[in-house]
Amino acid sequence: MFRWILGGREAQGSAEKSPVLCIGEEQPKNCFTELQVLKGHFDIVRFLVQIDDFRCASAGDDGLVLVWNIETGERLQELRGHSQQITAITTFTCDNGVTSHTSLITASSDRSLSLWDPDTGNRVQTISDLQSPVKCLLVLERLGVWVSGGEELCVWNKDFQLQCHRQNHSDTGITALIELPKNCLAAAMDKEIVIYRLTFSTDSSLSVAEIRCLSDHQDQIRALINVNDGLFASGSHAGELILWDAVDWNILAYEHILWEESQTCAQSEIRLAAPKPSEMSIQHLTTNGKHILAAVGSGLYVYSVLTKTVVAYRKVAHDSNVLHTMLLSDSALMSCSEDGSVRMWEIQDLPLPAEPASAGFFGMWTFGRSNKQTGPPSKKVVDVPNIRTLELTGDLIGHSGAVQMFVSFKENALVTCSTDHLLILWKDGERQSHLRSLALFQKLEENGGL
Repeated sequence: MFRWILGGREAQGSAEKSPVLCIGEEQPKNCFTELQVLKGHFDIVRFLVQIDDFRCASAGDDGLVLVWNIETGERLQELRGHSQQITAITTFTCDNGVTSHTSLITASSDRSLSLWDPDTGNRVQTISDLQSPVKCLLVLERLGVWVSGGEELCVWNKDFQLQCHRQNHSDTGITALIELPKNCLAAAMDKEIVIYRLTFSTDSSLSVAEIRCLSDHQDQIRALINVNDGLFASGSHAGELILWDAVDWNILAYEHILWEESQTCAQSEIRLAAPKPSEMSIQHLTTNGKHILAAVGSGLYVYSVLTKTVVAYRKVAHDSNVLHTMLLSDSALMSCSEDGSVRMWEIQDLPLPAEPASAGFFGMWTFGRSNKQTGPPSKKVVDVPNIRTLELTGDLIGHSGAVQMFVSFKENALVTCSTDHLLILWKDGERQSHLRSLALFQKLEENGGL
């Protein structure tokens, strides 16, 4: 396999890879054999958003928003206006029944919000002099509004007019937002999840009210996602993962992820080690509605929502913390890490002897409100039936800094961004070669042959 290597990963630490994770140059299941480096940012690139089938936008600490054509790698637009780093970015699609247009909303540490037209590069609307920077954005297209979260929760219409707001009582402010049924929102604030409800009055005015505070996490919430129409999930810095009912907000399952020391007897008690917080912190959650993929420290875990069992896991999947994940299918997934790598995985049968199945992770799911406040009981080692392993099928080496996130355009490309200020387009080499051959034959036909 022909691979480009831009710089090295020595700067990311001297951790030596496990031989199991050194896949080598021959990677028959890895189609990403061609890459293109995209330059334009001059600081850390933290965000990527897909605009349509062939465009994405990137943003980061330089305050720039760049729009790219992922087919050609061409930089289409350079959106300038923020004076400090971008803290959140999202798309906002307006559909009037005849035409549909997608805009970009950005938030910055300069305490401003902007609406951009990615077709022209123009800044359509801007709001300055906010009380505090916005940390997260959520578009409610069904209601025709969008929400910003920080030290306060603000609801805006499509014309950037403030509809209503609420001040928060948390020092950290809102760090994540998701939409719930019945015009409700869930906002992560430090260790709590606050449920808000939006209400439209007879005169079309909008109000927002806090209706529930969920205080079941014992540490800062790092990830908050919708699983499906009836479920959402949250993960904390201390390795707590909670599955919630999206309608009545009750706990459906609770798990505290703790690494166990190696045991000599299958019947002995698991001795809980004292891991560093980063080793069990849930940095990212993603789902396809049937499975939940959790990035926990440098490890990966796949959990079946249907059977409420762990499907597969690998305690050490990268040399450093995993920052972003994606489920490609029910049996394939992808992850990126602070170590500068992007890795592809496949769920395969037979567990790894070096990593015994844990009764701790998702193996002790309980229904109803957990009694974790009184302390967990002593756990015994038990076999988890049908446990499978994650086998490394591809290792994409190109970035020399931590890979912050990626966006998949399916068969067209994979886009990654990093602290090295670069974006990389990863493409299927065979497909690209086929497309180039077709283009060449078409050109020859137009010119009347050789």
